[in-house]
Amino acid sequence: MKRGAPGQVGGAAGAVALRRDAENIAGALPPLLTEAEMLAATVSMGVHGRRRPGSGEDFWQYRQAMPGDAISQIDWRRSGRSDSHFIRQMEWESAQTVSLWVDDARSMDYRGQESPRSKHERAALIALALSVLLIKAGERVSLMGTSASPPRSGRAQLSRLAMELATPRQGRPDYGAPPPERMARGGRAVFLSDFLGDPDDVIPALDRAADQGVKGCFVQVLDETEEVFPFDGRVIFESMSGSLDFETQRARALRTAYLERLAERRGRLDEMARRLGWRVMHHRTSESPRAALLWLYMAIGPRV
Repeated sequence: MKRGAPGQVGGAAGAVALRRDAENIAGALPPLLTEAEMLAATVSMGVHGRRRPGSGEDFWQYRQAMPGDAISQIDWRRSGRSDSHFIRQMEWESAQTVSLWVDDARSMDYRGQESPRSKHERAALIALALSVLLIKAGERVSLMGTSASPPRSGRAQLSRLAMELATPRQGRPDYGAPPPERMARGGRAVFLSDFLGDPDDVIPALDRAADQGVKGCFVQVLDETEEVFPFDGRVIFESMSGSLDFETQRARALRTAYLERLAERRGRLDEMARRLGWRVMHHRTSESPRAALLWLYMAIGPRV
């Protein structure tokens, strides 16, 4: 799916174009969101929402002033409509916001011949199902690097997330890196990627997270063939963009070197996680996404 530049149309032509665009959007949105909601429904959380007052930016509720409250906390406009004084409470931003990064680089398009999903399709499903659970629990969710990056809650945000996750952007690189953008101070983050690119490319975003006191999880999503390297004989290995290729007559001879390189990359990921106090999960697309979703929710789970 490609995004076209918006044009100026009017009258009947404009109505037809609007309807066509709406039908295109509706056709792309329900499958991913519906599947994510079904997946989320299989995970029984049994926990209450986490909304509570604090120093965030979004209004939560009014409460009556009590002895000991500072005069500066009183909302005089609301209080003027009654005989009581009211305090304007805000949501506690650090407990309410979870920042998600779903790698959409070309390497995430890979899918082995026996695999049910590409890596990106699986990562998007897990991320959206997690968002369903978080928003039901009163959280705000952000999808980094997209138009859904401002933290929000509610059904409208789920629709934004689903649209962004289902629509590939132009000019994607071979390997991705999380954008080093602002995250809610003291919040949580989840990065879903194959993490097969240069590990140093991840560091700027992690430094930003550390500065803001953000803790989180790495979810490495791989195809089973990328973990077991079942190739033998003559094989042509090609990058997803087609910019690189390598032909060998003895693919099996490369297996040991490949697995050592993969273990090295995983070691770097584990090292970064330990340094930051993050957690790491390895997920294969051949596995059920339910276990990954449950692990993720519990890993970033309720703060009391």
